[in-house]
Amino acid sequence: MTTPVPTRFSDEELSLIDDLVEQGVGESRSAVIRQGVHHLADLVRRARVGAEIANSYREQPQTSEDDDLAMANATAMTEAEPW
Repeated sequence: MTTPVPTRFSDEELSLIDDLVEQGVGESRSAVIRQGVHHLADLVRRARVGAEIANSYREQPQTSEDDDLAMANATAMTEAEPW
């Protein structure tokens, strides 16, 4: 079930939406707008996760021991390849 949400768009915004419909991004203006909401929600979620990851590195910076372990793992994985 969907709920109508009255919204106003400028002529420029409607033109952008119509261009996306013409490009096949969505079957209608509503479909394009719904996709836009999903993309925006995903963008916000990814930004929040990225900020949390960056903050965790600020709180617990990587050590030289971490670097050594990462290099050892990378070397082992590369040597395990059958090339």
